[in-house]
Amino acid sequence: MRFRSFLGVSQVKALSSRFRRLYSHLRPQGRRPSFGIAFDIDGVIIRGGNPIGGSPQALSRLHAEDGTLKIPYIFLTNGGGVPESKRASELSGLLGVQILALQVVQGHSPFRDLLSRFENDLIVAVGKGEPAKVMLEYGFKKVLSIDEYASFFKDIDPLSQYKSWRINQNYEIMKSMNELYSRYNVDSDAVKGTFIVSDPVDWGRDIQVLCDILSCGGLPGKAKGHQPALYFASDDLEYQAAFPSERLGMGAFRIALESIFNSVNSTPLQYTSFGKPNPFVFKIAESVLMQVASTRYGGQCTVDDTKENKFSTIYMIGDNPMVDIKGATKAGRPWFSILTRTGVFKGKDNHQEYPADIVVENVEEAVEYILKKEAV
Repeated sequence: MRFRSFLGVSQVKALSSRFRRLYSHLRPQGRRPSFGIAFDIDGVIIRGGNPIGGSPQALSRLHAEDGTLKIPYIFLTNGGGVPESKRASELSGLLGVQILALQVVQGHSPFRDLLSRFENDLIVAVGKGEPAKVMLEYGFKKVLSIDEYASFFKDIDPLSQYKSWRINQNYEIMKSMNELYSRYNVDSDAVKGTFIVSDPVDWGRDIQVLCDILSCGGLPGKAKGHQPALYFASDDLEYQAAFPSERLGMGAFRIALESIFNSVNSTPLQYTSFGKPNPFVFKIAESVLMQVASTRYGGQCTVDDTKENKFSTIYMIGDNPMVDIKGATKAGRPWFSILTRTGVFKGKDNHQEYPADIVVENVEEAVEYILKKEAV
């Protein structure tokens, strides 16, 4: 599936205007740097919610002494589950520098481009965090989290009685059920789109409910019907969390769902996956970096890729060869890949199948390399 751009023209103008207002009184003189940086987050910047690899020190070097942005950079992550504004605020607190929502590109950020198709349709958002809030902030009008949606159907999850950990959550949902019942009629209003926004929490329940939605034309319990659209924010098989070894990611959930769906249906599951290593995600990142750079340095932010906005080099700093490095390599120029040993990759030498342009110990060493190479 092809997408026109990461942001619509109106969104670009609004974001760039806000960015200019924030920095207008502190804008430096001179031309902007000819390079930009894209940071992965988990396994590079943080691990288990804590900064790693000297990330606060590394990020501070990209800002002037007064805190203003000196080198254009963004965060390019397959993670998510919260709005970009909230993730920017969390990162600002952890890293001690000001980070704007514009600088955060999450796995589900491209879902914005589907607004014109599903704006007024019933959709279901799946995953940890605040998946429904994410989709509502993107402009979708009729959004239910899978927790809310499942609560409409008695016995849809045959194992719910054994899940004591869901008692408090179900209590909170039930308090709002009167409002939900007044706004939605799931017996007649078919789900038109299902969005895996972030890593699902209850795999068993979620696979069951998704199979019901996807097998029955968006109306669980009804006759077999045309499969509603299904979108995954990313397809990571594994990622680095707080535990010493890698954890199963959204790609693993996709494999489980697809295998089960195909076993109980005659028609194979149809879906679209976003996130790294898809080359179009790196095009999105390049566009966002140009927005950050042009607004920061006084230029006009446009959707078109003009020659004067081009970067000579964009550095992708990541920890996963199969995601970060593979994606940057497939994207080609101007991308330059830097692989850290603080996450998924821990090898002594470069990765054999997806070698990076350079391997470093951590993000602080990566930034040091970049600044020396660019003579900043």
